Amino acid sequence: MFPEYRTLISKLKQEDAHFSKVFDEHNAIDHEIIRLEQSPVTSGLEEIETLKRQKLKLKDELYVMLKRADQA
Repeated sequence: MFPEYRTLISKLKQEDAHFSKVFDEHNAIDHEIIRLEQSPVTSGLEEIETLKRQKLKLKDELYVMLKRADQA
């Protein structure tokens, strides 16, 4: 995710608690989506779609924080 900001992501994860929390939450949701998609008996596509929407919202939030930090 955002390879062009790899260095900035590492920096913000160490220096910005909110960024780190959102980043970790995004990754946790990503892992949960993968787990559900690989499970032979998933709890339903609706749950996966809900998680994907949450993940996208977090990704958008991360992008805004990255752009703001990059311009500072």
